[in-house]
Amino acid sequence: MPRLHTIAVSEATGHTAELFKGVKATVGKVPNSYIGIGGNSPVALEAVLSLEASLKKSSLSARDIEVVKLVVSQTTGCDYCLAAHTLLSKKMGLDREAILALRQGRPSGDAHDDALARFVLHLITTSGTVQTDVITEVKQAGVTDAQIVDVAMAIASIAFTNLFNRINDTTLDFPAAD
Repeated sequence: MPRLHTIAVSEATGHTAELFKGVKATVGKVPNSYIGIGGNSPVALEAVLSLEASLKKSSLSARDIEVVKLVVSQTTGCDYCLAAHTLLSKKMGLDREAILALRQGRPSGDAHDDALARFVLHLITTSGTVQTDVITEVKQAGVTDAQIVDVAMAIASIAFTNLFNRINDTTLDFPAAD
């Protein structure tokens, strides 16, 4: 059950209502996470949506973005984002075994995805300057400098929604991740 103020989409007014209308037009519904964020801070929802729009124009493929979001959501323990991004990954054609492996930083059968997942896992579980060999490894898997920068942007995006959902205990409106 949500811990923060929650409104019905139909109760939204002003800027929040405009944002919800745009999300619904794009996604087909307003996910509970966005309802919670926008109902409390339209500025925060606008920032999330802007960052997501930027990610779509980035050097990362949609699959790369999902790999990042799976790893971060698994590592932070955000059941809401894990459910959403597991579903999206399945819709992109990733099978259950590959999704589970990527979430845990284990080999999935795709060298690029695996290197990206290990890189993201390293970034979010360590502190300080990233060792040169970590950068070298991900580059050897074909990840470009631009993609490395865009991975950081993807991590920032999912980290915010992970934090919000962990604080709010947002009710799942996607099938739970297995």
